[in-house]
Amino acid sequence: MSLADNKKRSLAFFIDEMLLSFLLMFALWDSFAQAKNVEEVINLTNTFVLEYMALKIIYQAFFTMQYGGSLGKIIMKIRVIEIRTLQNPSVLSSLNRAIFRIISEMLFYLGFLWGLLDPARQTWHDKTAQTLVINA
Repeated sequence: MSLADNKKRSLAFFIDEMLLSFLLMFALWDSFAQAKNVEEVINLTNTFVLEYMALKIIYQAFFTMQYGGSLGKIIMKIRVIEIRTLQNPSVLSSLNRAIFRIISEMLFYLGFLWGLLDPARQTWHDKTAQTLVINA
């Protein structure tokens, strides 16, 4: 068992962000198509920020609990495990991890920066949920 490197984690993050962004754009396509300029698109996006955060929490929590990682992590062949059990995180751990991931994003991604400097590569959401990201 070895820790996933930061490059794989970053690529998994990018894949997930692109997937969820496209999903949001698809769901709101009619509204985006009616926007007349970039400012209206930005205002429309800001209108749905809470829904987008809820989508991200549900996505991250479900896939982490069920499969040991999001689609990005699965593609990058890495997975999340609970330190205590060395298994997929429980419902509460997955939900905790997903919520603190959003908090870290809202705080200028400082929790992710922490993970780059941490010897165990644990971000804030890994620390609060007591998880590690390993190579699958």
